[in-house]
Amino acid sequence: MAGNLTPREIVKGLLQGGAPPRPLLLPIVFSHAARVENMPLRTFLGNPTKISNSLRQIRGRLRSDGIACYFDPFLEAEALGATLQWTSDDGPPSLHWPGRVTRGELPEGSHSQQDAAKTSRATIAVDVIRRLKAVVRDDCLLMASVTGPLTLAAFLLQLDPADALGHPDIPSPALDLAAAVISGIAAAFVEAGAGLVLIREDFLPALSPEGLESWFSRLATTINIIRFYEALPVLLLTCKEALAVKGEAIARQPWDCVVCPVLDGPAPYTAAFSNLGPARFGVALPPKLFDAGKSSAADFEDALRRVSDLRPAVVTTAGDVPAAADVERLNKLWENVRRS
Repeated sequence: MAGNLTPREIVKGLLQGGAPPRPLLLPIVFSHAARVENMPLRTFLGNPTKISNSLRQIRGRLRSDGIACYFDPFLEAEALGATLQWTSDDGPPSLHWPGRVTRGELPEGSHSQQDAAKTSRATIAVDVIRRLKAVVRDDCLLMASVTGPLTLAAFLLQLDPADALGHPDIPSPALDLAAAVISGIAAAFVEAGAGLVLIREDFLPALSPEGLESWFSRLATTINIIRFYEALPVLLLTCKEALAVKGEAIARQPWDCVVCPVLDGPAPYTAAFSNLGPARFGVALPPKLFDAGKSSAADFEDALRRVSDLRPAVVTTAGDVPAAADVERLNKLWENVRRS
């Protein structure tokens, strides 16, 4: 029966353009695993054994359709030569480039795109995927995550994410380098066994019609690589301010992936993305919804109702859920999705 399809069977149907029998629930739960192991996140990111064991342990308590095998928004930037500076063990690091750095220009001395997928933490992520591939069943998708080309290019050019709409189109050299690196790392993840790859765009500039086409064409390369391995590409768009301005134009592109705009506040752009069809439309919930200390029960219940009304193909989160995530809320979302 359709309702008994495994997540991998649902992915196969989505790749063929079919409407899923229910949404796939795929929250990004990674830093929570570091907390389970009682390890600082910065240490946890470098230990594939601890990561694999902890994610398997969480799998026993968390009801979802997949495991986020590795999540690091700075992985590709570090692979290109940036360094991470941690001010605390568990808070996000800051990104720094060696040598002379001029805002708006590519950093000097960055690693080549050919070497990016071979750097230490990229290989750690691949190792985790391979380890989990050997033990998980068809009822669990292995999820990988890569940074989108606009966002990685913004890192390279030192652009301020808080003023994304104030920036014009990204220069082609930075976008070319970013797209090539992302494609290589995505290929390594799906070769290792990832069944779904999130492409996260946290930076959306003003995007002229030409800039939009340039971004779309570069994303298409990565999307095609992921689909070649029969994995599902999912484009995660987290900038609600930019989506409110550019959402309709973005939604008009002929996407060959599931597109998940962040569902935060009124989100007037969701109607445009829902027109992509039942196999191409998804939603990304704000991670704060799963932190009971930062989001009220009423806000969470409202999000559940909106997900039920929208009937997306994929329900994910716009980033890693908090380390102190409320697992009961995650499981309540699962029950809601299963009834959709």
